Amino acid sequence: MAHTLGLTQPANIELPKISFAAKEIDVAEWKGDLLAVGVTEKDMTKDENSKFQNPILKKLDGLLGSLLAEASFEEDFTGKAGQSLVHRLPGLGSKRVGLFGLGQSASSPAAFHGLGEAVAAAAKTAQASSAAVILASSECPSVMSKGNTAAAIVSGTVLGLYEDNRYKSESKKPQLKSLDILGLGTGPEIEKKIKYAKVVSCAIIFGRELVNSPANVLTPAALAAEASKIASLYSDVLSANILTEEQCRELKMGSYLGVAAASANPPHFIHLCYKPPSGPVKTKLALVGKGLTFDSGGYNIKTGPGSSIETMKVDMGGSAAVFGAAKALGQIKPSGVEVHFIVASCENMISGKGMRPGDIVTASNGKTIEVNNTDAEGRLTLADALVYACNQGVEKIVDLATLTGACVVALGPSIAGVFTPNDDLAKELFQASEASGEKLWRMPLEESYWESMKSGVADMVNTGGRQGGAINAALFLKQFVDEKVKWMHIDMAGPVLNDKKHVATGFGISTLVEWVLKNSSS
Repeated sequence: MAHTLGLTQPANIELPKISFAAKEIDVAEWKGDLLAVGVTEKDMTKDENSKFQNPILKKLDGLLGSLLAEASFEEDFTGKAGQSLVHRLPGLGSKRVGLFGLGQSASSPAAFHGLGEAVAAAAKTAQASSAAVILASSECPSVMSKGNTAAAIVSGTVLGLYEDNRYKSESKKPQLKSLDILGLGTGPEIEKKIKYAKVVSCAIIFGRELVNSPANVLTPAALAAEASKIASLYSDVLSANILTEEQCRELKMGSYLGVAAASANPPHFIHLCYKPPSGPVKTKLALVGKGLTFDSGGYNIKTGPGSSIETMKVDMGGSAAVFGAAKALGQIKPSGVEVHFIVASCENMISGKGMRPGDIVTASNGKTIEVNNTDAEGRLTLADALVYACNQGVEKIVDLATLTGACVVALGPSIAGVFTPNDDLAKELFQASEASGEKLWRMPLEESYWESMKSGVADMVNTGGRQGGAINAALFLKQFVDEKVKWMHIDMAGPVLNDKKHVATGFGISTLVEWVLKNSSS
C-alpha cells in the first residue's frame, strides 16, 4: 500500500455481523439480554389504578410485579419520540426490559429507523449480545407494511451499532450478535425485506466511510480504486472504466480539467455501469456524483470563521452516494434497468499551474465559462460529467452534490434541495425518499435568475450574486443536460454530515436504490 501524507492508513475493521430473525412467539417466553418495547404516547395510557391499558404492557407489567409502571412514572417516561427507559428487572426470560418512545404515532420509516438506533445504543450500553424488539401497539404498522417496518428497525439497528473507528488507535467492538423482531409476522416476504435492509445499510456504511476518510487518504486515485473494487466484487453485473487525464482531454473536458489543474494528485474520471444479469433493458439511468476529494476553494480560498475548509473532505459526498448505491444494486441485481454511475473526481487546490479567477474554460459540449469564482468548482466538474452521462444514451439523470452553502441556509442541516424541470421525475424521487425516510424539498428553477449568470466575454459565468445561490447553481448545471433527458439535481450540502456527531450520514444512498428499483422490472 502506498504511503500517504502523515503515514495514515485506515485499520481494517470488520462490520458487525448480526443475525436478524422475524418470530411469532409470546413476548413473555422470549429469552435473551434485552427486550425492547416500542411504545407510542397512547400506549402509555394508564387506568385509575396506574395500571397499563395496552395489552402487551399490561402483560409484561403483571409478570414484573408492576415495576415497569412504577419505573415509567418515576422517570416521567411518556412515550415521546427519543425517550427510553431500560431496567434490569426480575420476572422475565430477558435480563433487561426497555421502553422506547415512538411519539404520538408511528407511521413513518424514520420513526422505526429511530427505534432501531435507540435499541442499538441501549444494547451497546448493556453490552447485550441478544435483543428482541416488539411494538406495543398493533396499530403501528398500519400505514407501512409489516415488512417495511421490520426493515426500518433492522436498518436503524445496523447503522446505530456502527462506529467508524478506522482512524482510532483503539476501538471497542459491539457485542450484539442477534436481534429478533417479534409480532410482525414470519415467512419469505418479511425475510426478503430484512435482507434488503441489511444490504442497503451496509452500502450506507460504505458511503459513510468514504466521506469520513481524510483527503490525505482518499485521493481521486483512491476513490477510483474503491469504485473499481465494487465492480470487481459484482463483476457479473458491474463494469468499471476509469478515464485518465489524457483521455478526458481527448473528450474536451476543459471545465473539469480546469478545476483539477492545480493539484499534485491527478484527476480520475470514474464510470461504473450496471447491466442486469439477464433479460432486456427497458430503462437507462445515470447517477452523477460530485467527487471533490478536497476543496480548498482554489485562489478564492476558503478563509475565516464559517469557511469550513477543515471539513472539505466531505465535498465528495455525492460520489459516495452514487458508489454506495452501486454497491447495493450489485447485490440486489434488479432486472430491466441499466445504470451508469459517473463521477469526475479531483481536488481543488492552489498552485502556479492552477485555474485563476477570470480564466475562461470550455466544457465538452463546447460552452464557454468565465470562472469568476474558483470556489464554485463543483459545478464545473459536474458540467462535463453531465455531458458524458447524456452521451451514454440515458433517459433520466439524477446528480447529487454538496454544491452550495446557500441550500444549507435555506433548508438547514437535514434536508436536501431538489431541482428539476420535470414533474414526473420529481414524483418518482419523492416516492423513493418516502420509502427511505430521507428528507427532500423541491426548490424552484427560476429561469429569470439566469440573467445574473451571463458573462460579457463567455457564454456564462460560474456563479451569480449571493441571492438565490442554490437556484443559480442548478440553472448552471441545466446548461449541460440534453433537453430530451429528464434531469434532477439534488443539493445535499446540509445532510451530508451529522452536525452533532461530526461524522458522515451516508445520505442519498437509500433513496437512489429505491428510485432505481422503481424504474426496474424486478
